[in-house]
Amino acid sequence: MEKVVVTGGLGFIGSNFIHQIIQSSDHTRVTNLDYGKSGSAANLRALRRHPRYRLVKRDISNPRTCKKISKNTDYIVNFAAETHVDRSIANPRPFLRSNLVGFYNLLEACRKLDLQKLVHVSTDEVYGSIDSGSFSERSPLNPSSPYSATKAAADMLARAWHETYKVPVVIVRCTNNFGPYQHPEKFIPKAILRSLKKMKIPLYGGGRQIRDWTYVEDFCDGISRVLKKGASGEIYNFSSGNEFTNRQVAERIIRRLGVPETGVVDVDDRPGHDFRYSISSAKTRQQLGWQPRHSFDEALGRTVDWYINNSSWWKPLASAKVLSSTPWKESE
Repeated sequence: MEKVVVTGGLGFIGSNFIHQIIQSSDHTRVTNLDYGKSGSAANLRALRRHPRYRLVKRDISNPRTCKKISKNTDYIVNFAAETHVDRSIANPRPFLRSNLVGFYNLLEACRKLDLQKLVHVSTDEVYGSIDSGSFSERSPLNPSSPYSATKAAADMLARAWHETYKVPVVIVRCTNNFGPYQHPEKFIPKAILRSLKKMKIPLYGGGRQIRDWTYVEDFCDGISRVLKKGASGEIYNFSSGNEFTNRQVAERIIRRLGVPETGVVDVDDRPGHDFRYSISSAKTRQQLGWQPRHSFDEALGRTVDWYINNSSWWKPLASAKVLSSTPWKESE
């Protein structure tokens, strides 16, 4: 029985990953370290009594949490992070605590474990903006928000702990994820929910910013491939080639919901808003055999339908502040 520890498994990508590996393997036991502040226990309610899943409500920002990780652990996947750029602008302190201090505690604990692999989930935002072309794994880091700065710093810690202490860490960086269980503060679920409420979709700076979108199930499949095939000390980029402006994504959501009267509204741009993210996944596809299985429109349709059919999940989370047009202006 393989023993996997997932940190931050009550969050969006972490919970989707746990669902996927529990369903796809009969010989994997998962311990989820998550104190529940940023994620939602409802994401994994279906697994509450599953014999191969266990939730431990602890915070990796507390070093004692990481020191208690079982020495029999085979793999660790680190999703634990504060991730919303708007909130990092309003109040960066929690991002430093979770994304940097918490990950440092985890790395230190891993020095004493006989791990096969530690997978650290980073972001394409550490590379910064690019007008044309795509960044590779060898491109320099150029973060521009408090959020991406903490993730870039954590990536540097990962490389240093691998080189200095031989911690078997692998870094994965993916483009914007979307799908079930994503918090309503993020762009696609916010656009869906505001449209359902007959509210206009807010577009920062005219919605001209370009993002590449990856369906969360495809990224989780990629992480599983990294666990089995990824080489320690390496970085793997994940991108799907679904580049759209934010305005184009909003218009697709409006068409899918059939609410043309909702429309969009231009609002002030947020500080340091990167214009375009783009990373190459050529290395990942060649070395790991990964490729996305879902087209953007298919995955977006599935996502819209999920939010329509799961209002009991998102209603407790979709406060007026969360659905605000410019949350980065509101200090916490």
